[in-house]
Amino acid sequence: MADLEKKGAPAGAEAPADGKMTDELQEKLKSLDKESNTMEYGGICGKIVAAICICFSLFQIYTGIFGTLDAMIQRCVHLSFGICLVFLLCPTKKSWVKGGRFHPLDLLLTVLAVIPPLYILVNYQQLILRAGTVTPTDAVVGLLGIVMVLEAARRIVGLPIVIVVLCFLAYGFLGPYMPGPLAHRGLTINQMVGHLFFTTEGVFGIPLGVSSTFIFLFILFGAYLEKTGLGKFFIDIANALAGWASGGPAKVAVISSALQGTISGSSVANVVGSGSFTIPMMKKLGYHKNFAGAVEAAASTGGQLMPPIMGAAAFLMAEFVGIPYMEVVKAAIVPAILYFLGVFLGVHFEAKKNHLEGTPRSQLEPWGKIMKEEGHLAIPLIAIIALLASGYTPMKAALAGIFISIGTAMLRASTRMSFYDIVDGLVKGARGALGVIIACASAGMIIGIVTKTGVGLKLASALVTVAAGNFMLLLLCTMLTSLILGMGVPTTANYVITSTIAAPALIQLGVPILAAHMFVFYFGIIADITPPVALAAYAGSAISGGDPLKTGVNASKLGIAAFIIPYVFVLSPQLLGIGATFGSVLFTTCTAIIGMTGISGAMIGQFYCKANVFERLLLLAGGLCLIDPHTLTDIIGVAILAGVFALQYFRTKKAKAAEA
Repeated sequence: MADLEKKGAPAGAEAPADGKMTDELQEKLKSLDKESNTMEYGGICGKIVAAICICFSLFQIYTGIFGTLDAMIQRCVHLSFGICLVFLLCPTKKSWVKGGRFHPLDLLLTVLAVIPPLYILVNYQQLILRAGTVTPTDAVVGLLGIVMVLEAARRIVGLPIVIVVLCFLAYGFLGPYMPGPLAHRGLTINQMVGHLFFTTEGVFGIPLGVSSTFIFLFILFGAYLEKTGLGKFFIDIANALAGWASGGPAKVAVISSALQGTISGSSVANVVGSGSFTIPMMKKLGYHKNFAGAVEAAASTGGQLMPPIMGAAAFLMAEFVGIPYMEVVKAAIVPAILYFLGVFLGVHFEAKKNHLEGTPRSQLEPWGKIMKEEGHLAIPLIAIIALLASGYTPMKAALAGIFISIGTAMLRASTRMSFYDIVDGLVKGARGALGVIIACASAGMIIGIVTKTGVGLKLASALVTVAAGNFMLLLLCTMLTSLILGMGVPTTANYVITSTIAAPALIQLGVPILAAHMFVFYFGIIADITPPVALAAYAGSAISGGDPLKTGVNASKLGIAAFIIPYVFVLSPQLLGIGATFGSVLFTTCTAIIGMTGISGAMIGQFYCKANVFERLLLLAGGLCLIDPHTLTDIIGVAILAGVFALQYFRTKKAKAAEA
């Protein structure tokens, strides 16, 4: 957070119309996204990095095909590859790297970082037989492992997550000195190291377990989809479908980002991928630079909410809640639709308010031609949905998706991959997974302290006490906690913290477990567009040349659905399909869509025509009534929106008659 504040607003950089990122823009975006801020080595050092990445990806594919190893062994190998690459690709100081060669200090740190997980692999049988007894050697190696994971997190994820983990570690030591119910017996060095590094309750816990199985394969799958040109296909088809409409380029941004979100779980990556094409088009059409950047930021942030491949935290949710991943996907469908519809309606009303037209149809490629030339690229995505729906595990589905994406790309010469492209996909997949791997390892330490001290239930009870049993106040506290954590901590770690502390408090008050976890998941994600630290908005403003804070405010207005919908599905879990029939879900969805129309109109100040302050308040009230899925509120909401529509219609008609 502090780093962003020191940097201030990045100077605007125009992206070329063909959507390719300039070197200057890439550097500015790297300053915002720590995971992408890695070194590009040449010569022998570049080949060494590529070889490690290839071996890493091949190991994951091998275990995906023939079955994973014992949990501890699988996770140790996974972390060994990941932490090795982090120390090589994120040097202590970039200025120390001369001639594209590794700095000796980074090589030394790489060796030190790899020793602890390899120590477990070499002494695995002895460690099992000792069953929790920590020798002096174990303690030294384990402590080194914890320190190196934290340093890797600082390099690839950022300082905030390190501070959060250190706070939990300090709590483990200072238990006897804590006040009231937070007090506990305290942990010794041996107890903490033994629990956090030599069991599957800490560094090698559930988060790293999920990362070492299907998260990595899904990231690799996304890397190959990018290689096929699927992202370009999404932009092309969105342009053909909506480019001609009012405010066409903005609607293209929303549709393409929604589609891109099905294969990418990174808000900043989505902004970079499609924003370099859509933001210049929006500005050219007449959208203000702050609004143009906000559209892409809001739409791209929704990528982590968009099934079937959501953010990494969604895979963790399936494990924590104890349900198949496909159930998480099903629950996320309606909220995701409402979110993107809200953003789409926002840009539509903005276009109507400012009389912004779209691109003439004659200048757009027909969608039929696009489907004929590029439509086959969507086959892997359709296949993976079908595989997940038919009962395949996420790991097997992702593995099949990788091979299907390579195969379908071969169907046409224009998308065919060369041997180099296939190998490069292995490299990009491994590099793209590093932030998630280290975030999962760090988050595992948080879970380890929570389970060892029991602080999770204590904090959940404390939250309920602070809220004095007031359900809405508890939801508000949980939302603020998730948003604050999300401003500096990646979604994966954010979700781990809030799901172990805040979600249990909601469950205590009767919220279904899936709804409680989805609530904290949503607010952890939309921190990316919530000022003052809004990474997606910063990325959007870097492309548009706008003000990051104003871009973030506009993005929050466009993404207002994400601030409202979680409250709705906690109060009425039917929106997630919990205890609901198809008919009730369909009815709830339809009324919520009408409600989102009113809320978007209120945010932008446009409905049938430009709305005054009183009409905007009515639109907001009517929209909220319709999103709350009860018959009485639905009737009131429809009546209010119909009244505002009639009022504006007759006012506009009267004004036209007066002009005539």
